[in-house]
Amino acid sequence: MPELVRGKTGRVNGHLISLLTLMKSQPLAYNKDNQEDKEPLFDAIDTVKDCLRAFADMIPAIEPRKEVMYEAARRGFSTATDLADYLVRRGIPFRDSHEIVGKSVAYGIESGKDLSEMSLEELRTFSQDIDEDVFEVLTLEGSVAARDHIGGTAPNQVREAAAAALSLVQARGK
Repeated sequence: MPELVRGKTGRVNGHLISLLTLMKSQPLAYNKDNQEDKEPLFDAIDTVKDCLRAFADMIPAIEPRKEVMYEAARRGFSTATDLADYLVRRGIPFRDSHEIVGKSVAYGIESGKDLSEMSLEELRTFSQDIDEDVFEVLTLEGSVAARDHIGGTAPNQVREAAAAALSLVQARGK
């Protein structure tokens, strides 16, 4: 089902482009070509409503498998950006940090190790500026917590965003 909804995004995006093209450079008066806005607009609304209905039926039936999700997130060098940020905080220019991380990831692919699974000695072969505290940023928890800004992934930011969204929904329901 989600793949069908994903497929509908092309249709809705196409309608958006159609409407934007239609409205482009129009003067302030009503024009007869505006009658062409109805079909894409109404179809986009119907499509989005159907997609939301499908998700509303699907979401309650989802049973997340946290262990599998955690392991999948832990793989694939998802903390590579965190390593680059760490190196920049240590005073290394980003272009050099990017190169160091690239070499670290290449080594990880070759050796079958994620960044967090490498020893300090292995990581230091790429930069002597890496110290024991690097492992604090190479965990998923450290990566998530590092984005502590509006819209970020830090737990307190997610709680605040969820509370704001809930307040908005509740206010509109009144």
